[in-house]
Amino acid sequence: MVKSKTLYQCQQCGGNSTKWQGQCPHCYEWNCLEEQIASSENKRYKSLNKKSTLISIDDVVVNDILRRPTQINELDRVLGGGLVPGGVTLIGGDPGIGKSTLLIQALSSLTKNPSTDNKVIYVTGEESIDQIAMRSRRLNLDVSDVLVMSEISLQNIISTIEKEKPTVVVIDSIQTLFSDDLSSAPGSVSQVRECAAQLTRVAKANDASMILVGHVTKDGSIAGPRVLEHIVDTVLYFEGETNSSFRLIRSIKNRYGAVNELGIFAMTEKGLKEVLNPSAIFLSATSYENNGSVVTVVQEGTRPILIEIQALVDESKQSSPKRLSVGLENNRLSMILAVLNKHLNFSCHSHDVFVNAVGGVKISEPGVDLAVMISIASSLIEKTVEDRTIIFGEIGLGGEVRPVSRGQERVNEAKKLGFTRIILPEKNIPKKPIDGVTLVSVKTVKEAMSAALNY
Repeated sequence: MVKSKTLYQCQQCGGNSTKWQGQCPHCYEWNCLEEQIASSENKRYKSLNKKSTLISIDDVVVNDILRRPTQINELDRVLGGGLVPGGVTLIGGDPGIGKSTLLIQALSSLTKNPSTDNKVIYVTGEESIDQIAMRSRRLNLDVSDVLVMSEISLQNIISTIEKEKPTVVVIDSIQTLFSDDLSSAPGSVSQVRECAAQLTRVAKANDASMILVGHVTKDGSIAGPRVLEHIVDTVLYFEGETNSSFRLIRSIKNRYGAVNELGIFAMTEKGLKEVLNPSAIFLSATSYENNGSVVTVVQEGTRPILIEIQALVDESKQSSPKRLSVGLENNRLSMILAVLNKHLNFSCHSHDVFVNAVGGVKISEPGVDLAVMISIASSLIEKTVEDRTIIFGEIGLGGEVRPVSRGQERVNEAKKLGFTRIILPEKNIPKKPIDGVTLVSVKTVKEAMSAALNY
């Protein structure tokens, strides 16, 4: 009788070790090694390519990518135009954020598209079929052509896909599936990696568009090994504040489109509704009479969005003043405060500084640096920025104002929303003047301070 080989696998990174250790030798996490039985056969793996011989890239015949639009504009924007045959999409988000609601709405819309003949399958491993039906009826969706399957066995799911030949498959969720080839429990690193790899192979072999729902950890990242994000073609994150009705879906990886695209929805009693003009909603309650309030424009993928930046600078009663930013990076806030002190002699060493991006949007681009700096200075000296003014630009450590990408699109979006004065970097000035808009170009933070606050 052949003795089975035992390995210890890390539940964080998926690394293997021949003996148990308190710390993983690969990712250095503690108490994460679990005993696994190594499989000696690998016959279940197959190549995704039909040819294994060498071929010149120029000789490869490439056809235009055929998209399967979901008819939900915000979702199609993030996907790059729609689902791709053979493409695998991974979507993650907090529990109750609306992932299943969005997917059942997308499947209902796909089956009602008269220009395409879509056969869709919804595989649920967390909910019963009755729960899926109750949700669809509560949302008043026509799901008569949506096929539902409650299953967690990988082999049964694969056999169903190969038999039915669907065009779109939703797996909700990847953490509930298990393969009979492995002895570990569902949700473990080995099971998640194995199931994702096998489903990806099946999707590409049958030209099926597959959507995998993934759980998230406490820090908001998708649970399981990081290789899960490398296997799939598109990675989407569903975000939203618990006290806000808005939901943001962001593209982190997309082999068929642009990354960092942003789709915005509003959660209602009838499901998720598209927000086609987010700038107007984010600025609906903006007060231009408050100190520390500045409107800027951020670029999320191909879409410019107007956001209000609020800052509050208050004298600190503690020996170590607070530095808190919501929606912005703390490190970038520290850099802006250093530039204010060095080049404008605005010291906040004895003040608490709070900065907030209104609306729950998380901003990672440097194009809002100038607006953040002006908002902090406005609160510190208690002077208000002129009404209907937009400010954007990146700040360098030398006190210079650097240009940002897609400046023309930002200016056009500001004009569309009725703003008449724009303070922007000199190199972002449009070649042709824009009627009804005053463009104020600045080279340094001193010029920007003078233009925004007359200081």
